[in-house]
Amino acid sequence: MTKNVAAWIPKAKALLEVKEAPDWKVEKGEVLVEVHSVSVQPVDWKIQDYDLFVKEYPFILGTDVAGTVVEVADGVTNVKKGDRVLAHCSGLGTGQAKHSGFQKYSVVSALLTSPIPDSVSFDEATVLPLALSTAAAGLYQRDHLDLPLPKADAAKAEGKVILVYGGSSSVGSAAIQLAVASGVAVVTTCSPINFDLVKSLGAAAAIDYRTDSLVDDAVRAIEAAGSEFAGVYDAISEKGTVEKSAEIASKAFGGKGKLHVATTLPPPEKVADGVKAAGVFALDILFKEDARIAKAVYLDFVPKALQNGSLKPKPDPLVVGKGLEKVQEGLNVQKKGVSAKKVVVSDIASA
Repeated sequence: MTKNVAAWIPKAKALLEVKEAPDWKVEKGEVLVEVHSVSVQPVDWKIQDYDLFVKEYPFILGTDVAGTVVEVADGVTNVKKGDRVLAHCSGLGTGQAKHSGFQKYSVVSALLTSPIPDSVSFDEATVLPLALSTAAAGLYQRDHLDLPLPKADAAKAEGKVILVYGGSSSVGSAAIQLAVASGVAVVTTCSPINFDLVKSLGAAAAIDYRTDSLVDDAVRAIEAAGSEFAGVYDAISEKGTVEKSAEIASKAFGGKGKLHVATTLPPPEKVADGVKAAGVFALDILFKEDARIAKAVYLDFVPKALQNGSLKPKPDPLVVGKGLEKVQEGLNVQKKGVSAKKVVVSDIASA
């Protein structure tokens, strides 16, 4: 194994610097991955710009990787040396740089790691992990929407219907696919240019979020798609979307459904009467409820669903360059904003 190298953030609000990194050791329940591709999240540039979450510098950012297993700890059985995998890196949760993604070799939790078929490239696979975890945290935790866990055999909708606000986003795309795999119908919001995308992921209906009649249109679509309202997953959670999500929840089926909005950002204090809005944290699927959600998603669902095509790596990767030196450029591109794309840097292992 060659020497590890990482794109470090050396101090608060500093640009990334590519330097040597320690050769990490795996501990119980962990996997060492040689990283081939990483995706960049909005949280990455926000951490860099606003000095968020990092307890001690220098540190390594990065939550999503795809690559090849180099080593597994004793007792790990869901992946083995040589497997092609995707993984959600937990560094922001553990505070340990070894658990972060922007490096040649990353240590990941086996419970957040899934093998990927040869039909899925590393660039495609790396768009999924954080989006899946964030979506799953809101869809499946008992204090959020508490939906049935997903199955890869494409369960048919059985009456329950949810709203996914922002279905063409990375998290929204994952939420649609997971909910459909749970036997739940999905109504979603997005731009008309992305209607075909969200419907290809399984959404029963798509609503233009910019229309003045959004609330009424969404309520009608929800009542047409199912018989029991099971809540809202707001994948945007800013600029008034939570308030609109809560209003829709309060009106669907006369307000008799699940009056809960799961949000990806801290929600406003005041939403529609009777509706609860609560933020989700992606790593809760590992750290809470005995990791039952992480196991169901990464060990049971993802490998089979990628193999049979019922889980699609969406949105498509926007590859901005190759090698760790391009990760900072990836943060810059993500900061400017992208639509229905995921910023990716490839060939990390060539560093």
